[in-house]
Amino acid sequence: MDGQPILVTGAAGKIARYLRPRLAERFGRLRLSDRVDPGPLGPAEESSLCELADFDAVSRAVEGCAAIVHLGACIVEERWEVIHDSNILGAYNVLEAARRHGVKRVVLASSVHAVGYHPTTARLDAGAAALPDSFYGVSKVAAEGLACLYAEKAGMDVACLRIGSVLPEPTEPRHLSTWLSYPDTVRLVIACLEAPRLGYTIMYGCSANTRSWWDNSGAPHVDYRPEDNAEDYAAKILKDGDARDPKSPETMFQGGFFCAPGYVKWG
Repeated sequence: MDGQPILVTGAAGKIARYLRPRLAERFGRLRLSDRVDPGPLGPAEESSLCELADFDAVSRAVEGCAAIVHLGACIVEERWEVIHDSNILGAYNVLEAARRHGVKRVVLASSVHAVGYHPTTARLDAGAAALPDSFYGVSKVAAEGLACLYAEKAGMDVACLRIGSVLPEPTEPRHLSTWLSYPDTVRLVIACLEAPRLGYTIMYGCSANTRSWWDNSGAPHVDYRPEDNAEDYAAKILKDGDARDPKSPETMFQGGFFCAPGYVKWG
């Protein structure tokens, strides 16, 4: 990256804490951004605390960076104002600051909840229609739309990662389809940072799960080669069978438990 740091937003989060030393080993310097202290800094890390809704603070964090890994967000369902400021305004601020400072590459954490109301019987690719399952899901649809705009209009390279379930190991039946291991998370982010050209790319963030609902074959330009498979845990997870109600929204739809609250078709 020519000596320039990679900016990692949401640097205090669990995913970022796993990614940071591995990105530093691969690319060198990192600049960390979060609203809270990201913890002890590694030898290749510097910190730039900011609120994502504060454009001036985001712009200072972005300036001089080679690329951005944008993980910062409110990651649970919340009041609309909270979701808007953190996830939608925050995504705009990151992308607009990148445009102004000439940072051409952004890897942006989207979510399966942008397409959460697709049934679990469907197999989705990058062309799947947006079917958000929550305000959180809506915010990720909006972030993907902003990413598309900046890729098409400003010539930026932006990968939107529709992340499933990032966990040390899968622990429930749904995870057999949605699991993304920590090592595969690193492989995915590095593949997006190193792809010769992204344009606007949607990638599903999942491991090589036998029961996966998602298809990344439409993005051959991203050399993502997952190595882990939730099926290795299937016998343990299903040793007592699958007790889920097949007619409940969290079982019927890919967004899981995000789909159930307020679902008026249920019952």
